[in-house]
Amino acid sequence: MRETSTFTVSLPPAMAKQIEKVMKTEHRTRSELVREALRVYFNVRVLPTERPTAAEARAYRRGMAAYKRGEYVTLGDYANGVDRSPRRTRKKVS
Repeated sequence: MRETSTFTVSLPPAMAKQIEKVMKTEHRTRSELVREALRVYFNVRVLPTERPTAAEARAYRRGMAAYKRGEYVTLGDYANGVDRSPRRTRKKVS
């Protein structure tokens, strides 16, 4: 017995071109992209599991506003220690 089902979907030409572009960029199949898109849709739109608290929603809005102002650190910078304060050099002890 098959473990997958096959569907035929019609898309506007512009969306089909976007899918092809992402496929090439991410080295993924069309099926992988559609599966991920459906997972995201189901998790966000159809079956929301949690609602943020008021404090979480405020923190999110503050973070997004800071991001839009350009106040952020890239993951690479963070991993390379941009978030750390510089260390003071110590005197050599003999």
